[in-house]
Amino acid sequence: MTCTLSRTETYSLLALSAACVGVLANTFHGEGEPLIASLAFSGIAFGLSYSLIRWLGDTFMGAGLKGRDMAKTKTSEIPETMGAVCAIVYLLVIIIFIPFPFYKDIVAATSGGGNRDVVLEIEQVETGRFLHRFPHSKLASYLSAILSLQAVVLLGIGDDLFDIRWRHKLLIPAFAAIPMLIVYFVDFGVTKVIVPVPLQPYLGPLFDVGWLYYAYMAAIAIFCPNSINILAGINGIEVSQSIVIALLLVLNDTLYLSPFTRYPHPATDSHLFSLYLLLPFIGVSAALWFHNWYPAKVFVGDTYCYFAGMVFAVVGILGHFSKTLLLLFIPQIFNFIYSAPQLFRLVPCPRHRLPRFNARTGLLEPSIAQFQRPPPTPVALGMKLLHQMRLLQVTANDKGEVVESTNFTILNLWLVWFGPMREDKLAIGLLGMQTACGLVGLIVRHRMALLVFSQDNLGV
Repeated sequence: MTCTLSRTETYSLLALSAACVGVLANTFHGEGEPLIASLAFSGIAFGLSYSLIRWLGDTFMGAGLKGRDMAKTKTSEIPETMGAVCAIVYLLVIIIFIPFPFYKDIVAATSGGGNRDVVLEIEQVETGRFLHRFPHSKLASYLSAILSLQAVVLLGIGDDLFDIRWRHKLLIPAFAAIPMLIVYFVDFGVTKVIVPVPLQPYLGPLFDVGWLYYAYMAAIAIFCPNSINILAGINGIEVSQSIVIALLLVLNDTLYLSPFTRYPHPATDSHLFSLYLLLPFIGVSAALWFHNWYPAKVFVGDTYCYFAGMVFAVVGILGHFSKTLLLLFIPQIFNFIYSAPQLFRLVPCPRHRLPRFNARTGLLEPSIAQFQRPPPTPVALGMKLLHQMRLLQVTANDKGEVVESTNFTILNLWLVWFGPMREDKLAIGLLGMQTACGLVGLIVRHRMALLVFSQDNLGV
């Protein structure tokens, strides 16, 4: 990968950045227009990330952050952990963005509310600004989101540098989620869930689950980053699945804005908060995608997986739509359940379970896990059942004992179903499934949920 920008890239990025700066300057002529400002910041984040990825490639390789793409005929070393660059740019952008969503509130909280003709009473002069008018709870949520994301990026970089083992890094996102959960407890604190209509005669319309709700939110913070990290191993799949999920979340957020729903909707502020975090994320991810898509010029590293998953966990928890978020993670949930026998060591789990590259054909094939000794009878029976259901390929010896099987990942399963294929074709197929599952999830959330719940909050 060349470490310089072409003339076309340079002029294009300069034009994009200049346009975004102009939009930002224009927002202050009105009332701040935070959503427009967020879009402009997203463009700036894209340009900055795109440039830094290109400029810092040699620096990362010189520091030993490099790897070989094993799914290519000619393997050469390329920069690794470039997702850290995007994560840092993202953090800087959302920090600089802080004044924009609170612009009107800052003006209103100052003496006179920005109006020079206002006559102040002596009590107001003595007590200073009207800070009671400022939405401190919203600012606390935003700052806690930044703290959680900063923490997970630092822990992710540590994982990329020191290659932490799975059993140790599994709970990394839980520690990063502590600031977010504390703010949720102090400012919101709702631990009641709506009971489905058939169960309301027994449990009532609302049921308080207490501390279990915080355990549930912590589980989401653990699952989202790790699920993206598990569904990995081919060019572009980590970034692409994250972009698809982010775009589906943006679609869901847009449904709560005018003209799709009456304004102001009770959930509008929560979904605006989600958009403020998602739009810059899409910007930095798009820049990384251009370098990581087949054939990859850089690797994203574990940092990006943790960072992307925590962005989704933050918007789902603080935006109060965690159940909707899970509906968009259907492929990741399936992949986790499907991988569980290997993750929990019921069957042998090699360090790398990515599909096997056949240098003769140039295609990816399902990778194999070999058994040194036959698995326990219940496990063997379960594997043979999966084999009959075409959810696994199992090889048995003359005695009927399982000696090898395909690895338990959705990437390998896709190759079992559709046969060997090129790397980009595999990624496109999985992304098509991700998009379809996400759209179905949104339909279930806003239409079919009415079959078991009395109403959808979109119509409130």
